[in-house]
Amino acid sequence: MTIKQERAAQLIQEILSTLLMFEVTDPALQDVTITEVKVDREIEYADVYVHSLAERDEVMAGLRRASGYLRRELAARTRFRKTPVLQFHWDVAIDRGERIDEILSTLDIPPESPAETPEEQTADDDGVG
Repeated sequence: MTIKQERAAQLIQEILSTLLMFEVTDPALQDVTITEVKVDREIEYADVYVHSLAERDEVMAGLRRASGYLRRELAARTRFRKTPVLQFHWDVAIDRGERIDEILSTLDIPPESPAETPEEQTADDDGVG
């Protein structure tokens, strides 16, 4: 990704996060977090990855309802030649991480026994005894 794309993605993420926190009134979008934004080379499309503790389907439906408003506000707050089309995606990485943590917490791994110090090992190897 180019510096221009990275800056555009970061700007989009900041603006959308602010809008969702302070201006969008849809209850389905109360606790939505934008985890990442990726833009194409021409900055015509923005893939917006989101996560929430709320129900996934409700959040995605709320984002579809709000997408026109979010895009208009993005256009008003940026100087892109063309305002990117917002494509919302549920970020599954957080769910996967939580699932991995759950699995790891169920494993019964015995603690490691303290390793012998190098002096103890050489004393045993000397054959003196």
